Amino acid sequence: MPMVTFIQPDGTPREVNVLPRSSAMSGAVQNGVPGILAECGGSCACATCHVYVDESCIDLLPPIDPLEDDLLEAVASERRETSRLSCQIKLTPELDGKLILHIPETQV
Repeated sequence: MPMVTFIQPDGTPREVNVLPRSSAMSGAVQNGVPGILAECGGSCACATCHVYVDESCIDLLPPIDPLEDDLLEAVASERRETSRLSCQIKLTPELDGKLILHIPETQV
């Protein structure tokens, strides 16, 4: 199973295994990672799974689609160049062990 690292706002890392082809958000929820609320359950409708993709791996992800881009305009924490919705990040074998996601201070 692909592994992703979530970094809490205080800098604490947590590595979790995620089912292949599922989202980083679902992996966070299934593994009890604090800070990923996922109120819409991954349907790209709420922006409560906002993360900052680490600069070291941002180029490994596909571009943001228009719906995700629109939702990122309404995030509770500062939107940054590396902001993404974790429900839209699908875990592929190429991301295994390389994906690092920083969780913002707040989702609401």
